[in-house]
Amino acid sequence: MNPKLLIVLGPTAVGKSEAAIDLAFKFNGEIVNADSQQVYRHMNIGTGKPGPAQRAKVAHHLIDIVDPGAEFNAALFRRMAIERAEDIRSRGKTVIVCGGTGLYLKALTEGLFVGPPKDAAIRQRLGEEADEKGVAALYDRLIAADPATVGRIHPNDRYRIIRALEVY
Repeated sequence: MNPKLLIVLGPTAVGKSEAAIDLAFKFNGEIVNADSQQVYRHMNIGTGKPGPAQRAKVAHHLIDIVDPGAEFNAALFRRMAIERAEDIRSRGKTVIVCGGTGLYLKALTEGLFVGPPKDAAIRQRLGEEADEKGVAALYDRLIAADPATVGRIHPNDRYRIIRALEVY
């Protein structure tokens, strides 16, 4: 995504929402949520989700849009956030992205890896191997199989190691 965004990023419950609201007033903006838990309806405890009073002050987008248990991921977030950002800009307003999910922000600003779809069987087999032999064993396999990718993945990042081996 090329056009400029105002981004408020940080951990849960540190005041991001209030800072984003202040920025929205200052720059005539609307807020696009970038928190992986706040997209879910009914998940109001422990997520730092802005309450009704905060949301009444300024338009918020991508909050309470998915039922618990439904699949939502960074690719869906990116598509929806870009749609909301384009709409906000078309009305002459400033886009303020607020959240704490780094993957969502990275997806929005840098895009995502485009590769084959998930393969549940391979993923399960690799997960079982990680359980039996440890994530380090999978990381060693990734070093041998794809040295270019291994430099971008932390040795303890089980999910990304499995995904890298899955698509290799």
